[in-house]
Amino acid sequence: MTDATSIPSSTTVLIVGAGPSGLAAALSLLHRGFKDFVIVDAVEQGENTSRALVIHAATLETLDTIDCAEEIVANGTKSRSMDIGNRSSKLVSTDLSSLDKYTRHPYSLVIPQNITEYILHEKLKGYGAKVHRPCKVASLKRNENDANLTDVTFEDGKTIAAKYVIGADGARSVVRRMAGISFTDPKTGEEGDRVNNLTQMTLADIVYEGGDISGLGFSGTMSPASFFLSMPMPKSFNELLAKDGHKVEGQIYRIGAGVPLADGEIPHSPSKEYLQNLVDRFGPTVLSSDASVNPNSTSIRIKEVIWSTRFRTHSAIADKVFTRLGGDELQGADNSTTKHGGIILLVGDAAHIHAPAGGQGMNLGIRDGVFLGDALIKHINATASQPSSVDAEYILREFAEERHQRALEVIAFTKNLLSLMGTKDEKISWLFPISATTVRDWVLWLGGKLGFVQARMAWSISGLGRR
Repeated sequence: MTDATSIPSSTTVLIVGAGPSGLAAALSLLHRGFKDFVIVDAVEQGENTSRALVIHAATLETLDTIDCAEEIVANGTKSRSMDIGNRSSKLVSTDLSSLDKYTRHPYSLVIPQNITEYILHEKLKGYGAKVHRPCKVASLKRNENDANLTDVTFEDGKTIAAKYVIGADGARSVVRRMAGISFTDPKTGEEGDRVNNLTQMTLADIVYEGGDISGLGFSGTMSPASFFLSMPMPKSFNELLAKDGHKVEGQIYRIGAGVPLADGEIPHSPSKEYLQNLVDRFGPTVLSSDASVNPNSTSIRIKEVIWSTRFRTHSAIADKVFTRLGGDELQGADNSTTKHGGIILLVGDAAHIHAPAGGQGMNLGIRDGVFLGDALIKHINATASQPSSVDAEYILREFAEERHQRALEVIAFTKNLLSLMGTKDEKISWLFPISATTVRDWVLWLGGKLGFVQARMAWSISGLGRR
């Protein structure tokens, strides 16, 4: 931890938030030779829980551009497929081999977020940079002496003046709120998706006991009342936990499940017993603790819960990711208008959130951060050569418009995926007395037999078409 008192009184760029998005922005600047920035975070130390778990091809390629992908790939597990089925059989296996001709990363990389953050932070330290903690933002206001600077004051009273303030401080972003930027669902204007079987969910990292399930890979299990996810974690996760004093023997698995609203609210940190009940109700039968149900006639039980959480699925997007703090409008040479004031930019969850379906959230945030670094350098250089011109504003506007559009596309994708996985067990109509979940299963089974459908699925998940 770096003492907050060591923060300078001014900087060109202030990055608020040292999660994946903030670290990616900092490393993007450093890769381009720019060091006049400060990065702060509100908590005393980085998170030590796994959270987001998959990095896709588009993000790995983006990290390649700032020389950060190699070590991340070395610490993860490459997954080339995901099995999707019902509780007793496989319906389809998503095959990512069609990506071979488009990318040097034709796979999904399974790696816990805390390992990703650890690697990015070590890379930051390698440049001689540091994260200042704990620094909780208390206020943003226009600098009295220079209208193009923003004074950021922290809870301890320390103030830093910055030309650019990057809000990378998560879904409850203080920077976003203080800049007066709205944050709502792009379709409904509210923070929420329509109710389905995945309206509320739980995630957990666990260890099983009772039998050999070493053949169980990355899989999703659909049932009439839920969707259950299971994937083995890389051994690097065991190693990182051991460094923190928590030695875990055996393979760690990430599990996730939708919990029917009829079950009531999910406990704050779901217990082993609570999670076991979900596995037995919604997981594949090969994981059942009831030997009479398990096709291998064994009882597979949860031995240890390393981490568990709950959340409700919802989507929201900032109405803008670039603004100037309380500025006056100026007229440009091309008759365009721009605002005079400190520049505020948003990346990651501060700019957009959505359901975890498809593992897209952290990926989009990392790409935001890397691309912002490039845009900032262009803007800094342009304004340095023409300090009185407003013509350089288009650089940040283009960045903001592009990232906003990418976020809208990802939100639409995750909403559709969530709707598919969370299909309710209802009859389609009185004319067709067949369950919607049965139709969904048939469609998936048939789609899995068609090469072009497999290729489309792989392309959508990879993010290569919406970097």
